[in-house]
Amino acid sequence: MTTPSSPTLLDNIQLERAAEIIRQADALIVAAGAGIGVDSGLPDFRGNEGFWRAYPALGAARIAFTTAASPATFEENPNLAWGFYGHRLNLYRDTMPHDGFRLLKTWGEKKPHGYHVFTSNVDGQFQKAGFDAGKVHECHGSIHYLQCLEPCTDAIWEADAFTPEVDAQACRLTNEAPRCLHCGGLARPNILMFGDWGWIEERSERQAARLARWLEKVERPVVIELGAGTAIPSVRRFSEEVIRRGGRLVRINPREPKVPTPLDAGLAAGALEGLSAIAARL
Repeated sequence: MTTPSSPTLLDNIQLERAAEIIRQADALIVAAGAGIGVDSGLPDFRGNEGFWRAYPALGAARIAFTTAASPATFEENPNLAWGFYGHRLNLYRDTMPHDGFRLLKTWGEKKPHGYHVFTSNVDGQFQKAGFDAGKVHECHGSIHYLQCLEPCTDAIWEADAFTPEVDAQACRLTNEAPRCLHCGGLARPNILMFGDWGWIEERSERQAARLARWLEKVERPVVIELGAGTAIPSVRRFSEEVIRRGGRLVRINPREPKVPTPLDAGLAAGALEGLSAIAARL
């Protein structure tokens, strides 16, 4: 029986193909879903059961992830909503990115056209790992920025001044929630939530425009996609759009590594394991 520590012949073929794709590329695009953070100790919920293991108080109340992560919960129960997001904000502030981030940044900096990042993650881990903030597109926003819940204006501001105090057992904020700088109403994270018609997209749209302008200049991009599943396929759709425009794909995913064409490479591995194995061949 094959184990993760004893790669099959197919695994070695995929690894060599991945290394060759990266060598030949003139630009590197990191496309990242929640799975990239698992090796740093961040949760990857994978449905309500995983979510409730991470947040047992919400599990006991049978509050689904799609309910907790919604503007309606901020309106109806702001202490619970900010208990959930405040815990996440503290977690992301305290977490150090794993060594795979360094590998990606090193590879990207060596390319003629450099690198860019497309991520559905809201955790700010790429910026914390030293990636140029001007080269990161956070398609679902960032927990490190706030906006008005209403919203009363299109203003977005940094969350640095807010330090959540959270009763983790009850998933409740115990200090004062952040307020809108303009109207004094409740503030919320500048994140695209479920059933969300109030998300202010301006920051993410500027990031998207920078990425689009950069993509026009590159000829042989490689997308290294990490931890992006099919349940919320934002990252996969982006990766496959780059392929349709002539790019190549290295997909690293422990459960869904299949790639669209035989010219691409798929590795059934976690992010750090897959990147380290490729690094040994570059």
